[in-house]
Amino acid sequence: MDAFFASVEIRKRPELRGRPVVVGGLGPRGVVSSASYEARTFGVRSAMPAMRARALCPQAVFLPPDFEQYTAASRAVMGIFRDVTPLVEPLSLDEAFLDVAGAQRLLGRPAEIARRLRERIHEEQQLTCSVGVAPSKFVAKLGSTRAKPDGMIVVPTGLVLDFLHPLAVDALWGVGERAAETLHRLGLNTVGDLARAPVGMLRGALGEAAAAHLHELSWGRDPRRVEPEHVEKSIGAEMTFDVDVGDPLVLRRSLLALSEKVGARLRAGGVVGRTVSIKVRLADFKTVNRSRTVATTTDVAREIFEISWALFRALGPADQIRLIGVRVEGLSTASGASRQLTLGEPERGWREAEAAADAVAARFGRSVLGPASLLGRSDLRRTENHPQSAVVPLSDPATPS
Repeated sequence: MDAFFASVEIRKRPELRGRPVVVGGLGPRGVVSSASYEARTFGVRSAMPAMRARALCPQAVFLPPDFEQYTAASRAVMGIFRDVTPLVEPLSLDEAFLDVAGAQRLLGRPAEIARRLRERIHEEQQLTCSVGVAPSKFVAKLGSTRAKPDGMIVVPTGLVLDFLHPLAVDALWGVGERAAETLHRLGLNTVGDLARAPVGMLRGALGEAAAAHLHELSWGRDPRRVEPEHVEKSIGAEMTFDVDVGDPLVLRRSLLALSEKVGARLRAGGVVGRTVSIKVRLADFKTVNRSRTVATTTDVAREIFEISWALFRALGPADQIRLIGVRVEGLSTASGASRQLTLGEPERGWREAEAAADAVAARFGRSVLGPASLLGRSDLRRTENHPQSAVVPLSDPATPS
């Protein structure tokens, strides 16, 4: 998807079309989550510090992120993908691989399928996407990147090397800044240069595994299949404070807001977890993690909060706190029979109340209902770091961790 978060915001506010729009970057420690292409012409990029983005583009409209809205848009787009093929591998809210080999007899050649997908997404969701069509995941990914914004690139099997070899060497997955510097010192500036380089030289410079990986990619060889099952091993949320915090009441409310987010995400994903962990980053950037594994699985925000708060109190940090997070790990599929009641616990309680709140939120938005201790102040549940850090896939070689 093209500038996904910003595009969803512009869809809601058509008067912003054509203007530089930045999602995130609020507060002195905020970072940019998404920037429209108008903002990008000024050099604004995702993950850029807020102060830098404002200096580059002071006329931009800065908006707070609305993850519920982006998740709903993502779900609708992924549904369109799955109407074409069941072999859809999401990489994030705004990106996916599709294997369309089985759809060709009914829907036509891959390029025609891609064209129809782009048209349907635009008509039904008023959003644009860029598509790469290729025989492998790696080349398709490169094609989609170079087709942006709102374009399509088709790379037939016989033209893969013609497309690949002129590209800069850092286009290859696994070539970051340091690896690129090493390759440039060896005179390897393009993918073609790397492909023709002796493998022994690459081993000496990059190591056995990296050399073999990059050599294969440089010749367009990527045997990975599209994997439609996206298994999560943890679900979490975290927030960075604009100013370092030491007030226990603020920290308690923050943990409660984060626990609410995590519980809602667990229930939406149909999973439960057995281990609750917290992450605390102090003012000096020292980061501490603590976790507790419980006897029964849970997706209940109240239970997650009670464990998180107990972990935090046991930690007893003396310094001011810059960031705090909550995560649930050890996930398994939820089922009514899998959750065992503890002695003296009523059959109906917090989980039923939170499930009812989920139903209300689905219709009216998450902010209309919540714990009393979060009401009457700014809604901390709308404050969170970049959402892609909230869900950790078991493996995703296309996305850096």
